[in-house]
Amino acid sequence: MTALAKTKPSHPPGVHRPTPASLNAAAASFAALTAKLDYLDAEDTEQVRRAYRFADEAHLGQLRNSGEPYITHPIAVAAQCAEWKLDAQALMAALLHDAIEDCGVTKAELIERFGAPVAELVDGLTKLDKLQFNTREENQAESFRKMLLAMARDVRVILIKLADRTHNMRTLDDAPREKWGRISRETLDIYAPIAHRLGLNQTYRELQEESFKHLLPWRYAVLSKAVTKARSRRRDLIQKVQKELEGAFAAAGINVRIAGREKTLYSIYRKMQDKHLSFAQVTDIYGFRLILPTVISCYTGLGILHQMYKPLPGKFKDHIAIAKVNGYQSLHTTLVGPSGVNVEFQLRTEAMHVVAESGVAAHWLYKAADPTPASNERLGTKWLQSLLDIQDETRDAAEFWDHVKVDLFPDAVYVFTPKSQILALPRGATVIDFAYAIHSNVGDHTSAARINGDQVPLRTELKNGDVVEVITAPTSNPNPAWLGFVRTGRARSKIRHYLKTLAQAESEQLGERLLAQALRAEGLGSLPADDEEHQGMWEKLLRFTGNRTRSELLTDIGLGKRIATIVAKRLMTLLAERGEKPDALMLSRERFTAHETVSQGAVTLDGSENSSVRFALCCRPIPGDEIVGYLGHGEGLVVHTEECGVGQRLRFRDSERFFAVEWADEPVRTFETGIVITVRNDKGVLARVAAALSAAEADITHVEMSEEAPQDSTDLRFVIAVRDRTHLDAVLRAVRRTPSVLSAVRTVPAP
Repeated sequence: MTALAKTKPSHPPGVHRPTPASLNAAAASFAALTAKLDYLDAEDTEQVRRAYRFADEAHLGQLRNSGEPYITHPIAVAAQCAEWKLDAQALMAALLHDAIEDCGVTKAELIERFGAPVAELVDGLTKLDKLQFNTREENQAESFRKMLLAMARDVRVILIKLADRTHNMRTLDDAPREKWGRISRETLDIYAPIAHRLGLNQTYRELQEESFKHLLPWRYAVLSKAVTKARSRRRDLIQKVQKELEGAFAAAGINVRIAGREKTLYSIYRKMQDKHLSFAQVTDIYGFRLILPTVISCYTGLGILHQMYKPLPGKFKDHIAIAKVNGYQSLHTTLVGPSGVNVEFQLRTEAMHVVAESGVAAHWLYKAADPTPASNERLGTKWLQSLLDIQDETRDAAEFWDHVKVDLFPDAVYVFTPKSQILALPRGATVIDFAYAIHSNVGDHTSAARINGDQVPLRTELKNGDVVEVITAPTSNPNPAWLGFVRTGRARSKIRHYLKTLAQAESEQLGERLLAQALRAEGLGSLPADDEEHQGMWEKLLRFTGNRTRSELLTDIGLGKRIATIVAKRLMTLLAERGEKPDALMLSRERFTAHETVSQGAVTLDGSENSSVRFALCCRPIPGDEIVGYLGHGEGLVVHTEECGVGQRLRFRDSERFFAVEWADEPVRTFETGIVITVRNDKGVLARVAAALSAAEADITHVEMSEEAPQDSTDLRFVIAVRDRTHLDAVLRAVRRTPSVLSAVRTVPAP
């Protein structure tokens, strides 16, 4: 995003040229950077200096809109990374981050000069300007995906990117005014939430403030004046509270560092917007942060505060025992201070303070005594890792962005496994989200769940403190309906990936059966094997159909994108070239029985076909009906009854897409069909009819009544699930015996 704030020598007259003053400023900036590198050894410092010289030469002649040499921007980005105490490789990448994009430097050149790790960091930061995209949104989604995946592999990428965006926002006044809105909105929607998700609170607040200032400058100015006035009015109050705090903690013998904390203007504005408050009604503008030596002293300090001032009910939060998703830990309490003014207090240790301000950057800033994997998870790396999982199942950039942005605004709930492990999930997350958060295999095979010991539906939303137990079964699989209520990107991508894989596998199986049936009609008993002997023949066939693999060809046949009879005829031609001839006996038998309803090559249906076979809603066929199969374009096999008018019209127009199908002897499930029941308008008649259907073992899946004005009689239209025609006849007989029922018949398909 750095290109937004620079000009080049080829621009029209009026562009600022370098001046001695601006060149001196650049030199001073690098001197300031050098002063911040005291934590690096001499060799690393020299490596950073080499990267600076290379970047300075690469950007020679380029200017920012302010008139400063462009190199001042990479130096400022590197300075911010040095504040976080990032290593030499990250600082070098920060200095070089625009070299590939703007200066024509290649990745290979960077590898040769500075090594592969630095080049990989720079490449992860480079936008995809050289690729062509259909829309700006697609471009942004693809760039964002590349950045996220790079940061999932190396978190330093996003730290450098956030430092880059922070400096651009600080200098946004120099950019053209018409760009302010777009850049500020992008920062608020994407970069600020990422900073928050990674625990970079200082950067998060600054990005929000700068975006607010440039997006809504008038509101920013009004709020700024109001806060300044309130600050001067409450100065005495704040000083009084601070004095009382120092006295109380000194008396208790606890060392404490007290700092004032003021709400940002953007957070005040959001609170006013979300809760429809005036500025005067926002009471917790001011607060205090207490940095204490140990966790025990934090809880002791909380007791001291509650002795000094009255706590507000419901305003205490313990983020030390249960850390936030991004690793943040503190005790929060709001107390009624002097003059009845509400004051918020935060209590934390020095280590917690570093993590609270710098998040994942605390890995470099603060060397924890116990650098366990668990502490790394608290710093947001678990979320970064999950991005790679989502990427494995999501090739479309826009879909990937849809999955990820859900997780950028977590507003978390904290729940427990039966073994008391804490999991943080976005608010609104369900049992299915919880199951996938544990493991994808658990999610895929979830069959039931208990919350706090009670059986609950899988769509149940989780609440803070819930103990969730997931029950799995080997036969359970993801249900498409789950996509309607899952909340996390991980769960959504896993479910979609499973359903896509399942649909493809089933379509491939159906395609193989349809091609085998078509080959029998040509006199060949089975598909030629996919072996070395037939490899050349399959390659020729794939060139003919335009498919890359045998599996893809069979899938396309199953989806109706290729017609099995045409593929079979071409296959027979290729076999004839090899000297293989059709079986004359099979050929004559197939042709002799072709006019029969069921030929020897018919596709057998037992109800286990799932998404590869659909039963037409116009006629709703059930076992016992005479049926035909229509291979729709891209929708697999659609089954109609013989007398269905829709099926007959399709056959007249598209006869080569029809295939012989037959019912299996023992279907494995029930099938839906429609019935119409005419009843007298007596009291309780619907309940009696429903009871009769239930007694006859028919499941009701849908019911509707005619919308005409009440008459002596009315029609009830049901969709019911039955085993076959024999079962349907028994159901209709049972319903006809019900009092107030005048007639009961199966719905007749339209002619």
